[in-house]
Amino acid sequence: MEKGSEFVVGSENMHLEEPWFTGMDTEETEMGQPNSEIQGFRLEKGEASNMVFSTEAPLVIKESPTSGSCSCSLKKIKSTVAPKGSEFCQKDKSGHDKKLSRQYRIELGQLFQGAVSSHDWELAESLILSADPQTLNDALCVTLDAIWFLSTQQELYGITDLIKKIIANGAYDFTRAALRTSFLASCVSACQSRTMSLADTVTVMAQRLHERLQECHGDEVLKAEAGAKVQKFTEWALKCIGSHSRCQGSNDRVNHCSAIEIQLQLTAFKTFLDLAGNQLTGKDFTEAFDAACFPLTLFSSSFDAGWASGISATVIQGLLDMLVEGGADNVNQCFLEASRFGSTELVRILLQIAQRNSLDVDVDLALGFASHYCKIGTMECLVEEGNAMAFLGPLMRAAERGCMQVVQWFVKRGCRDMELCLALTAATSSSQVGVAAYLLPHVPKHVLTALSIEILKAAGERSGGSLDGVAFLLHSDFLGDAAATYAVADSIAKSDDEAVAPELRAFVQEHWSEAAFLDGLKQGQQHYMKLMRILKRGESPICLRDLPAPLRVVIAYMPLYRECVEVGGCLLSQRLRGQLVEAVRMLGGGSLEEVSQAGELLATLEHHLPPFLVRAPSVG
Repeated sequence: MEKGSEFVVGSENMHLEEPWFTGMDTEETEMGQPNSEIQGFRLEKGEASNMVFSTEAPLVIKESPTSGSCSCSLKKIKSTVAPKGSEFCQKDKSGHDKKLSRQYRIELGQLFQGAVSSHDWELAESLILSADPQTLNDALCVTLDAIWFLSTQQELYGITDLIKKIIANGAYDFTRAALRTSFLASCVSACQSRTMSLADTVTVMAQRLHERLQECHGDEVLKAEAGAKVQKFTEWALKCIGSHSRCQGSNDRVNHCSAIEIQLQLTAFKTFLDLAGNQLTGKDFTEAFDAACFPLTLFSSSFDAGWASGISATVIQGLLDMLVEGGADNVNQCFLEASRFGSTELVRILLQIAQRNSLDVDVDLALGFASHYCKIGTMECLVEEGNAMAFLGPLMRAAERGCMQVVQWFVKRGCRDMELCLALTAATSSSQVGVAAYLLPHVPKHVLTALSIEILKAAGERSGGSLDGVAFLLHSDFLGDAAATYAVADSIAKSDDEAVAPELRAFVQEHWSEAAFLDGLKQGQQHYMKLMRILKRGESPICLRDLPAPLRVVIAYMPLYRECVEVGGCLLSQRLRGQLVEAVRMLGGGSLEEVSQAGELLATLEHHLPPFLVRAPSVG
């Protein structure tokens, strides 16, 4: 078929250029290292796509906005056959078929499409006798597209006979026909589950495609070009569905097929595969499988729960099963892609196909994909129906990213003690304080006690420069025993273990060690001495001694009080604790060196402050 050619139905109808795709490919990616791939096409190394689109035109009618049903007037069409039929196929002096001109191909396509749409098999068969090989390939595609709209046994006989005659007369491009019809069948199956109009469906799918592109890395220009090509082909498929639906009397809706109609459609497709024989390779079946899965990922978010088990999914299940039987070997790749993008119903279908055909699919890696993109519904499917059990990796990555929804889901599903402990370490190391606060109560105290030093060391080693997570654990008294928590911190401060990150050692030495507490006491004493010098030698017009005692306390210790309150938690750092202990002692509160809880220390200081300056509630 010549590039840029197009088929026009009547002068009042618009033409539709269809992007033919000639190949698809996917590859599995490792978790945490996403490549620039979208199912069906890749965006890397300057290649626009593995799904190749051309500008060849379709043998597809695009009805005008005013046409309410099949607008082809067969009487008018048939009247054109006689005078032009003799010109459609002429032979040169050597006996070889001449290539049809562009204009004749357009007219022949118009006639053939009208005949197929109206089930005029006699006219359609007469037209293929006038077609050159390229036009026969196009006719094969158009005829194969029509099988997904069969409704009677008579229609099945008519269309399968037509397919046989097209192939017998020289059609050979089985690959394009298989990929194209697989894509269309998927769209038909998906649209049968929806209540919105096809026009709205185009908008929904465009939005889903945009979202998928945004989730992928790659050159923005290439992503835009690939997205436009995929959207163009998707729009063609939906317009094709709309055309056939209107011919069947539906008003921009897709009819629900009965079990008998579905069997007819799958029988027709099986007949095509049998006729193609070894002309279709394993690679062809693999690419067709990919083509069938792709639209379902765009529709996935609008499927009703349980769609995969309903009659609307029967066609696509049967199609995919036949493609697997033919040699498609990318079930796992499509399964992983569906999991990654949260296409739960497609995941469910592929699980069933893998089970029926004794194929292995990596449910644990799929769970990693789904959890990474926070696809909760897909995660539930993988665990409940796919028996995924590898929670540790996805849980740790979710904790590290601060994805609370995923972390909560795993915890509620039930995690082992060590899994929870490692997730807590991951959250701490990345300073995801909210997630760490959620996980901490779920980790048994005996596990924390046994691994306390290792938890802090690991968190410090992978902290990336921020030790807020470590500070949170210490302030929270993560061991449930102030003396034990302070002792663990002091142990790290004094450790000469090379496994302790220098930043972590310096942090605990400055704030959480016994030395830091003594330094805090010393700073408190120095602060008090400075206050005394001001009282005795100060030259300010305002005499501090004349102020009420509570105000003098405010001037002396309000900054320290505020700092302690802002830190929060059960425990203060040893440095702040030392300063606070010394402040309380100087105010006549006695020696509180044995007191560790922040609430008790602050309560003593609050007793000397004006009530309106005291924070509420108290830190406990």
